[in-house]
Amino acid sequence: MSLLDRFNLGHGFKKYFELIPATDQATRDLVFGIRHEVYCSDLHFEPERPDKREIDTYDAHSLHCLLRTRDEPHEPVGCVRIVLTDPDDPAKPLPFEHTCAEVLDRRIIDPAALPRGRIAEVSRLAVRSRYRRRRGEDREAAPINDDDFGSREQPRFPYIPISLYMSAIALAHRHDIDTLFVLTEPRLASHFAKLGVDIRRIGDAVEHRGARVPSVLDVNSVIKNMRFILRPIWRVVQQEVDAGLERARSGEHQARA
Repeated sequence: MSLLDRFNLGHGFKKYFELIPATDQATRDLVFGIRHEVYCSDLHFEPERPDKREIDTYDAHSLHCLLRTRDEPHEPVGCVRIVLTDPDDPAKPLPFEHTCAEVLDRRIIDPAALPRGRIAEVSRLAVRSRYRRRRGEDREAAPINDDDFGSREQPRFPYIPISLYMSAIALAHRHDIDTLFVLTEPRLASHFAKLGVDIRRIGDAVEHRGARVPSVLDVNSVIKNMRFILRPIWRVVQQEVDAGLERARSGEHQARA
């Protein structure tokens, strides 16, 4: 990591990567292809599909984001989605509400009691194997380890998974989502704590492709209280997500004209 990259994570991110909201079918197909490669071919979490696209029923009411290399030819790197509540049936549970129905501590927060149009779930975060192949990472879709942060003498930053989580927060913020839920490995909270992100555990661990715990993020609080060192990369992520959504909106307006 260069001196400039060390003190401006936004500059370091922009050297190598860019985020594209998947608002058209071609980009969504790239997202579904990454998911198939990671969840079906690599990890065998899901059955392989003839069309090499991993899709489920939640995708019809989800927002997706693609991470790719900045230099051409652009190479897909990773993806993430946020699952919104079903507009036709807002009370219908989000994925984690099914998986964690017996372990949620509803004294902390009860998803069923919240305004359903203002909650969502981060899911299907995946990074292609060539960008995550290190010891102990072959069974995780988008791992974050202590080594990703380096040491005091040789700091590093896990651009890929953190930028994907940030893109989920940016998508949520842009679509007026207040509360994000995530079902993830128990140690993720400690890694987010290093970044000054308050992620609260809201239930006991469940077995779901390994031990997973349900957690919650307050979108506005995360943005407001983000550490100074993270703000440059957050600005880049937010700008790229917003720009992509604006391009899509302009295209829709032109198509109607």
